[in-house]
Amino acid sequence: MRRFLTGLAALATLSLTNCGYNAIQSNDEQVKSSWSEVVNQYQRRADLVPNLVNSVKGFEQQEKDVLIGVTNARAKVGSVQATPEVLNDPAAFQKFQAAQGELSSALSRLLMVTENYPQLKSDAAFHDLMSQVEGTENRLAVARNRYIKAVQDYNVGIRSFPTNLTAMAFGYKEKPNFTVDNEKEISTPPKVDFNLLASPAPAR
Repeated sequence: MRRFLTGLAALATLSLTNCGYNAIQSNDEQVKSSWSEVVNQYQRRADLVPNLVNSVKGFEQQEKDVLIGVTNARAKVGSVQATPEVLNDPAAFQKFQAAQGELSSALSRLLMVTENYPQLKSDAAFHDLMSQVEGTENRLAVARNRYIKAVQDYNVGIRSFPTNLTAMAFGYKEKPNFTVDNEKEISTPPKVDFNLLASPAPAR
């Protein structure tokens, strides 16, 4: 009886391996791991926003609208759930991506405005903060690329025969990926030209 059960277990393991079940599990875990890193970097960026806003609060009223835009975009990012369940809900994933894209655009507008303030060039705290922002954007671009690759491997796997049959049997579906819409804008680190910051501010 023991030999029979051992043989049955071996056959089951072999069957799961040949049908792609184990590969699905491995790819699924890789997607989750890559997603976790993306979320960590997005959170790091969001955590830098309050300090960035505080460092440039001397703006005139017109430019305060830019600060409000960044603050609102950051709040919207915080309201969107980034749990692994998002990876199984294309609509929720799209909402998450849209919120992050809005924050990216708001940050870019903010950093463009700071070019009118040469005094920021001599502010060591602001310079350090900008280095952190740029470094975070670089790490975010790397994390996003890893996630994109992981999702591609997963999606191709569950569409390939015979793994697709296993995927259907166990309810595994394709996971959403970052779209090409605004991909270049989102993944490009925002920069501030400190040489421009040294130029006299335009007359108002």
